[in-house]
Amino acid sequence: MNLEEELIELHEAPREVAPFSQRYPGLTPAAGYVAARRLHEHRVAQGWKPVGRKIGFTNRTLWDRYGVHEPMWGMVYDRTLIEAPKNEASVSLAGLSQPRIEPEIAFKLRRAPASQEDLVDCLEWMAHSVEIVQCHHPNWKVTIADCCADNGLHGRLVIGTPVPAQDLEKLPEVQAKLFKGERLVDQGVGANVLGSPLLSLAHLVELLRRQPDAPPLTTGEIITTGVLTDAHPVARGETWRTEVTGFQGLRVTFS
Repeated sequence: MNLEEELIELHEAPREVAPFSQRYPGLTPAAGYVAARRLHEHRVAQGWKPVGRKIGFTNRTLWDRYGVHEPMWGMVYDRTLIEAPKNEASVSLAGLSQPRIEPEIAFKLRRAPASQEDLVDCLEWMAHSVEIVQCHHPNWKVTIADCCADNGLHGRLVIGTPVPAQDLEKLPEVQAKLFKGERLVDQGVGANVLGSPLLSLAHLVELLRRQPDAPPLTTGEIITTGVLTDAHPVARGETWRTEVTGFQGLRVTFS
């Protein structure tokens, strides 16, 4: 079994396995993305519809903790996207390995950006989001190549009420608080993600430009830009909520 075949099998029968980078010598981020594209093609053939991207490890305060020192990206699908128009959502953790919750900021594209300079004019709206990430390797011990191969560790994406994409210069000062029940677990700011969620999105545009084989950004995509706090483990039966300045908070119950 090669890495591409293992990824497909692992996502259909989730479990923890030794890191890919330990078992596939010389695995690079570029090779990881190639394997992830095979998983993506398999999912599309099974009827999954791509609806956006996630960009991860944009929070530089976490790089030393996880041992990953650069951002990476993965695909978001109709089967992993959950809209929460009333800012409440029930999220199934079925099929996810070691799930963790991440409060983030997301954008929707009204057209595909041609460059970083073109980015602001391409935004339709922004929203507070919560991503549920996962990891198939024990104790979340990963390399950047492992993350690139495993679709950016994406599990679910919950999108709150959209707001106009304006006052973007204030995004670095956005304050995010994460609660388990009513207990404050963590807090962070927009500047944690590469200086601003907008700069995180700009980084993705440049990253994809350097990957000509990657699916290009398209009109209507929703892109979430990285955790503002740290990622925290979640379990069935728990309810978590957020407070984010300038946005309505989200309340998420896990089943």
